[in-house]
Amino acid sequence: MGRRRSSDNNNIHGILLLDKRVGISSNGALQEVKRLFGAGKAGHTGSLDPLASGLLPICMGKATKISSFLLDTDKQYRVSIRLGIKTTTGDAEGEVIEKNSLETLCLADIKSVLLRFVGRVSQIPPMYSALKQDGVRLYELARKGINVKRQPRDVFIHKLEYRHYGDGLLDLDVGCSKGTYIRSLAEDIGDALGCGAHVETLIRTRVGGFDVSEAWSIAELRTKKETGDALCCLLPTENAVLSWPALTLAEDMVYYLKQGQPVRTPNAPSKGRVRLRNAQNVFFGVGEMLEDGRVAPRRLLH
Repeated sequence: MGRRRSSDNNNIHGILLLDKRVGISSNGALQEVKRLFGAGKAGHTGSLDPLASGLLPICMGKATKISSFLLDTDKQYRVSIRLGIKTTTGDAEGEVIEKNSLETLCLADIKSVLLRFVGRVSQIPPMYSALKQDGVRLYELARKGINVKRQPRDVFIHKLEYRHYGDGLLDLDVGCSKGTYIRSLAEDIGDALGCGAHVETLIRTRVGGFDVSEAWSIAELRTKKETGDALCCLLPTENAVLSWPALTLAEDMVYYLKQGQPVRTPNAPSKGRVRLRNAQNVFFGVGEMLEDGRVAPRRLLH
């Protein structure tokens, strides 16, 4: 019986778009999904803090082989920033360490400051983050009261759209590159305004081409499981890279690619990453165009 269950687990393949609820870690949400589907192998594609909710793509089975491409893609968020209050964690879960008046702050000041944070910006990762220093997670050090120097890194803010401001709460839509810390962005905006700030609520609305409107809650998935429809919630693995050009290859080319050898094929783009399909039009991995016009395998599913 044990072997049969293992075999069944290994047959769960695809991408689940989860609408993560507030109060659970990304790993906790992942474990719930694994149990619900009985999946043997699964991984999420970019952590959300317990305070945050929204889109958390989860790759299962063979889809885990291309999860890194979702990790690398741009993200979008809807954030509410509490101005005038700094916390230890940069969000509403931390202890208040500073309060400042907002009496002289006006909307024109806010909109002017927001313009400074569009484009390439330098961020210092927060202490309460999963980054490692000397093999230890920063949040583990922070919980012990240890503050260490972190190297700044460049990120790109594609969109910083004002939505509303009132009663000290600033609502924004943010589009950004991978590795962007919204808590750091909120704190930097607060510092630029001279009042301090922290994240009060955060929702991830997009990951690459996926939108939170397509996502399923755990409660919805449990209902689907009871009716035997849970597997219908999985998207094909190829959906993670649908924005890339597709190449359909003859079987001999597929053979060489599976041996790790680049091949030359007609009608290929001159550069960039591509989706790979065999003669039966079945997706089997991703490749990258080389300078000499050949396509090289980068991640194959079979």
